[in-house]
Amino acid sequence: MASTQAEALKDLYRGWVAAMGANPAMGLDEIRDIFEHWGDVTVEPGGVDYLEADIAGVPCMWAVPKGCTEDRVLICTHGGGYVTGSMYTHRKLFGHMAKAVGCRALILHYRRAPEHPHPAQNQDAVAVYQWLLDQGIKPQHIATTGDSAGGGLCTSLVLGARARGLPLPAAVMPLSPWYDMEGKGASLKTNAAKDVLVQEAILMGMASTFLGAGSKQDPLANPLYADLKGFPPTFIQVGGDETLLDDSIRFTERAKAAGVDIQCGVYPEMQHVFHFLAGRAPEADAAIAELAAWVKPKLGL
Repeated sequence: MASTQAEALKDLYRGWVAAMGANPAMGLDEIRDIFEHWGDVTVEPGGVDYLEADIAGVPCMWAVPKGCTEDRVLICTHGGGYVTGSMYTHRKLFGHMAKAVGCRALILHYRRAPEHPHPAQNQDAVAVYQWLLDQGIKPQHIATTGDSAGGGLCTSLVLGARARGLPLPAAVMPLSPWYDMEGKGASLKTNAAKDVLVQEAILMGMASTFLGAGSKQDPLANPLYADLKGFPPTFIQVGGDETLLDDSIRFTERAKAAGVDIQCGVYPEMQHVFHFLAGRAPEADAAIAELAAWVKPKLGL
């Protein structure tokens, strides 16, 4: 049974859906303004400092928990369909994760579609990863994480780094990841009545905006088509009521078949990126604690 506190995310999503439904001609700027309130349901983690920086030409934000180790880094890529969302919407969520792990988080404000379609997002993420390596941060001291589209990007970042011959990070932690640009997951239909936010028509529209002239089967846009041999240890977390549930399950199956150390936690009755309820709902806090306990030894903490 979901906690009463978990209703806050449903209420937020219902408000967004109602606002967009009442104005079908709503422009992109207005939609982005709505999504800028994503972090409203997240409680301030406390004891975390935030510092904006330009890194490899990409606007970023450091989340630095007090007393944390400085030589381990979480690379964080925000969700929002590659079209909305920002380092500001996700500041508190990734601050909670950094605090739980005890290291710095680097939150990317990567280029968004339609102004910058694929592969701009992957290029930005790989550039930031390269920069960290150039600063002397060891690859085994870096993990990637992200939610929704950012869950896809924290995964494809590894693929893009591998294509450039870079050493791979220690671990990957996708949250409610969006992988499938073709919309083939059965849960798009079976969970349609339960998922308050993500619906097939909107998702496919975002896929088209994100891809531009790109292929729906490009592994850097759709990691379900990637060669996953040698992929780093991965821990996916996803809500049981999500239309994107099958993206996580199918990626997990393909990764296991490739010999990857991977696990997928499915959290009953949870909505898309329920981790936004950090500090508010017990489900989110427990999930983040699980991620931290899993990744700390992989980072040598």
